[in-house]
Amino acid sequence: MANHTLIRGGTVVTAERSWRADVLVCDESIVAVGPSLEAPVGARTIDADGALVMPGGIDPHVHMELPFMGTVSVDDFLSGTACAAAGGTTMVIDFAIPAPQQSLLETYAIWRERAKKATADYSFHMAITWWSPEVAEQMAVLTREHGINSFKHFMAYKNAIMVDDATLISSFECARDLGAICMVHAENGDLVLRMQQEIFARGIHGPEGHPLSRPPMVEGEAANRACQIAGIIGVPLYVVHTSCRQAMEAIARAKLAGQRVYGESLVQHLVIDDSVYRNPDWRQSAHHVMSPPFRAPEHQAALWGGLQGGTIEVIGTDHCTFRTEQKAMGNGDFRKIPNGTGGLEERMSVLWHHGVRSGRLTPSAFVAATSTNAARIFNIYPKKGAIAVGSDADIVVWDPNATRTLSAKTHHSRNDFNIFEGMEVTGGAAVTMSRGTVLWQGGNLTPRQGHGRYINRPCFGDATRSQAIRNTFTAPTAVERQEFVP
Repeated sequence: MANHTLIRGGTVVTAERSWRADVLVCDESIVAVGPSLEAPVGARTIDADGALVMPGGIDPHVHMELPFMGTVSVDDFLSGTACAAAGGTTMVIDFAIPAPQQSLLETYAIWRERAKKATADYSFHMAITWWSPEVAEQMAVLTREHGINSFKHFMAYKNAIMVDDATLISSFECARDLGAICMVHAENGDLVLRMQQEIFARGIHGPEGHPLSRPPMVEGEAANRACQIAGIIGVPLYVVHTSCRQAMEAIARAKLAGQRVYGESLVQHLVIDDSVYRNPDWRQSAHHVMSPPFRAPEHQAALWGGLQGGTIEVIGTDHCTFRTEQKAMGNGDFRKIPNGTGGLEERMSVLWHHGVRSGRLTPSAFVAATSTNAARIFNIYPKKGAIAVGSDADIVVWDPNATRTLSAKTHHSRNDFNIFEGMEVTGGAAVTMSRGTVLWQGGNLTPRQGHGRYINRPCFGDATRSQAIRNTFTAPTAVERQEFVP
């Protein structure tokens, strides 16, 4: 027997518009959107009067149980997707990262096994950390058989997972021919290594050395280089965790040149500045070590402008959590502090409070930045990122007036630190529904281990590839998206 849920009396908000409507869910899908819908006999009813009904959030940049810098991030796919649901996010895209010389297919299998416990839906980007004809063959298998349409390249972390320009070029060409999108972590790894050595030699050993070794120029240079290479090759590009004006300007120039280049920023970079590294409490400053680092306030202002103007399309988190004892691996040497912070549970509330309530963003722009744009870019729209008939019932009933104080004492992450500690925010998830299953309601989290489903993301079709090669790529139209999405 089918299970029905009627979300009644709310205001539906999508990336395009908002209107008063009820939403009827049958099993895992939305089957009707309209005024005064009738609930079938036996249906559950959710009262959304005074609330907004929006697509569940999609965070396309997370790292669950990631082996990194000699340790493993503490949130796994169960705790990570559970804290996501508590914040209104119903899907995450993680990064499967092979060691140099490790098989991409082996790496994919490892990440699939880790993710079986997820309570919300998930997918993977595949990192390219080395190059050979075998890598090219495995990229093709991943796109054809495993629903991966995005490949990540680290331009930082020298002597570990950083790739050189020759690898970038080869991988970009392969991705172009497959109809996939390339992603870059844009920092000049050679410069970072040199600056780390020089700053440490000057006697700066604490967390304050971290931002000094990764100034905005090294990010801007790498972002510009990646955009130029992508433009020459004719492949779409997604620049992750853009943190500074220089990188954002590189993205804007590429867009103006007709390239299909997307900018992602992190909610943390919008509201936290580099003063955190000057905190005399080592624990406080070390927990803010992430790459790229937090920037001076003028960069935050630039990022808000980029989000408002369309240079930045997506707000993610790079959620990668390490507890205090793990951060302490770098006590006395900032180069050994595991890079990463949390933010997955807080992302949507922080962006609503500082974006929508401040007047910087409309509710529709908020939905675009937290859900719909990621669904479109990674080719899962309108199955995800939409409130429409046939879409997955990934829905958040949003209370725009709910208030709370963010804290490690109340969050659902396994981490013992919250970088938003003490921040008071207004706006939050009252109900979070993943494919028709309620995971969060009334402040109660009810994760279901294994409920999360792996989401295939098909590559773009021949017409899209030819457009990219001509460097005249624009965002897919609704007709094109329907053509590309099964």
